[in-house]
Amino acid sequence: MTQPLSDGDLTRRSFLERVATTGAQTFIFGGLFVTTALMRLPQDATPGTTPAKRKKRAPEVIYGFVVDTTKCIGCGSCVRACKAENNVPDGFCRTWVEEYTFYPNGEVVVNSPKGGENGFPDDAPDRNQPAEIGQLPSRGFFVPKLCNHCIDTPCIQVCPVGASYKTPEGVVLVDPQRCVGCGYCVQACPFGSRFLNPETNTADKCTWCYHRITKGLKPACVECCPAEARIFGNVNDPNSEISRILATNRVQVLKSYLGTNPRTRYIGLDSDVI
Repeated sequence: MTQPLSDGDLTRRSFLERVATTGAQTFIFGGLFVTTALMRLPQDATPGTTPAKRKKRAPEVIYGFVVDTTKCIGCGSCVRACKAENNVPDGFCRTWVEEYTFYPNGEVVVNSPKGGENGFPDDAPDRNQPAEIGQLPSRGFFVPKLCNHCIDTPCIQVCPVGASYKTPEGVVLVDPQRCVGCGYCVQACPFGSRFLNPETNTADKCTWCYHRITKGLKPACVECCPAEARIFGNVNDPNSEISRILATNRVQVLKSYLGTNPRTRYIGLDSDVI
């Protein structure tokens, strides 16, 4: 309802008082249409008082994972523990270890027999050999790999039935009740972290042992690593081990140019690692 009021009828003070005590109305004031919005004070507040300070919320839990390639010894304990803990079928891995060997001629050999499950013995029959026989390697190291639990996840984006999803803690999971086994997410993952489980006919991947971490336990691969090359924890807790590691080390991610923003980070990662 429009109420015509002259400048003499409605002073600045009376206008503001009216705005504070009425709902949304329209006035003609000074030749202009002025619409007021509801500006009632909260029931538990009075003019001149300061609202009580809100109780601080506990910091949100966001999980992260760090792999220290300078410590990994390629023993395969992580792969075996993961398989046992998560019933991973033969021929597949949720986490695996790759061996990178560099030669003076610039050649880089990548080796991962059975995902590194049984380690990397020197006499392994499937170990790749350099092109030039007799050439000694200049250096080498091991790189454990697993799902990167990306912030910007291509696997979730392509799932046609919403089976791939992210938990509030940032863990990327697959709902086996929804998954139809189309394999779109397997193809979309740029890190090779997903596979179709032949026993369930659904997408499978590393879950950071979600069933364990929600109970305050570490992932199986972290728990069993004898070299402590794997670190897991809440990155939002400044006192956690992983927060201290991230604050004092230079870390990198795999394929940063893809812009997926992985939550799995690496220490000592070489630019030749793929």
